[in-house]
Amino acid sequence: MSAKPHPQSDEPISGHRLPLLYNLVYCSRAAPSVDTAEVERIIAVARRRNPAWGITGLLVFGSGVFFQWLEGPRDNVMELLAALKADPRHDQVVTLSESEELRERLFPEWDMELVTPDAIRDVLQDALESAGDDTSASTLRQLLAQIDDGSLRDLNRA
Repeated sequence: MSAKPHPQSDEPISGHRLPLLYNLVYCSRAAPSVDTAEVERIIAVARRRNPAWGITGLLVFGSGVFFQWLEGPRDNVMELLAALKADPRHDQVVTLSESEELRERLFPEWDMELVTPDAIRDVLQDALESAGDDTSASTLRQLLAQIDDGSLRDLNRA
């Protein structure tokens, strides 16, 4: 991403109590050279850069697959996605879902958190239990259903 983030804010839109947030979920295949140490380096860089960009989320890595949930200002999330698509550590980047809506952040304290594949269901369930708006709860229920029905089975294999 470029050195200068776009303006970002979690201030509610006039007349609404929740901020407008862009949400993107993607998965990609990791290059063969990506190992646990490389994933830890990715997380360290994200934790340094994401706060200035207003981006929060989580990253799951397992079975050579990245699965990431990003939320923040649309321009900043899209610029990060473009950088990920150009990153040689990612192959076959596929957007699973995206939306822009008035809602609370699902991971407000996570500038970027690495979650192990065996813990993703618990993390999403905890987020669902604390979700304060219907849109966030619906999205989380959908992801949990995909884990339960096997649609995201690769995430459960480390």
